[in-house]
Amino acid sequence: MIVLQEWWGLNEHIKDVTRRIANEGYVALAPDLYKGQVATEPDEARKLVMELDMPAAVAEIGSAIDHLLAQPFVQGDKVGIVGFCMGGRLVLMTALANDKLAVAVPFYGSPLTPEEAANVKAPVLGLYGADDGGIPVADVQAMGEALTAAGIDNEIHIYPGAPHAFFNDTRESYRPEAAADAWQRMLTWFKRRLGA
Repeated sequence: MIVLQEWWGLNEHIKDVTRRIANEGYVALAPDLYKGQVATEPDEARKLVMELDMPAAVAEIGSAIDHLLAQPFVQGDKVGIVGFCMGGRLVLMTALANDKLAVAVPFYGSPLTPEEAANVKAPVLGLYGADDGGIPVADVQAMGEALTAAGIDNEIHIYPGAPHAFFNDTRESYRPEAAADAWQRMLTWFKRRLGA
């Protein structure tokens, strides 16, 4: 399982999520896309994400996937990927570029256009908040409709009253009920497509 960071970087929250996934029986890897830098203020995070070369990040994620699959203790020939915020967008970008994904789970990642969505190479479970000020629900729904029209297995779940970053239990945006439901949906999708 690949776990992708929010725009803050590979911070303690993402490390904790990665450990939680490992505790479910998966080999979990969180690549450090900022090479050791972690932001604590939005202005810092905005600067880091603007400096990140997204195509290069997708290639680095591909290398992380190959690394996982090469390990003798990893079973199967595909991996799952989950990401949050910026990492959610990178999940979707990776699902366009990499055919080694068994499942892609973006948490509030900027949605693909309908044209892009038609080219996704993996089943998608999208988890979004209805009150996300940065991601219009209509754009998320359009992505889901395009995935369905293209015959790509998907489920788009939009949580009423949930803002952006509703899963992050270190922030005021945290919504425990939505987060708990999203976690269970994610595990169900993982189990269905990867086992464990």
